[in-house]
Amino acid sequence: MVEQTISHYRIREKLGAGGTDVVHKALDAKLERSVALKFLPAGFAVSEEDRRNLLREARATSALDHSNIGVVHGLEESEDGQLFIGMQYYDGETLAHKISRGVIPARESLDLAIQIARGLSAAHTHIVHRIVLALADALC
Repeated sequence: MVEQTISHYRIREKLGAGGTDVVHKALDAKLERSVALKFLPAGFAVSEEDRRNLLREARATSALDHSNIGVVHGLEESEDGQLFIGMQYYDGETLAHKISRGVIPARESLDLAIQIARGLSAAHTHIVHRIVLALADALC
């Protein structure tokens, strides 16, 4: 995928991959900025459920507004029908890479743990709030 153009994004490099997705760094040619694009893996048999899950993830994540949570710009589809999430690109070292280098000093570990907890707390509060509203609507 590297150096391929999808929509108005020029893929620059592969950032990582998990069991269900691949993330690439790309250049947004319209806004002249780096972004992260999250795709389902190439060759992955994409079911309607996979598409719904990606849409649900994009909607849920894009509703979050917190400094410790990545910004989602949108959900898009390539000409060949491949769905992907466009996200803010953050330059720097991943937590996994930092941990792989060895022991992290206590003060830095605490700072990282606080940042992670703040992001999780914001996401949890938003999700619980949405569930409570949905239940209230269902009961009324």
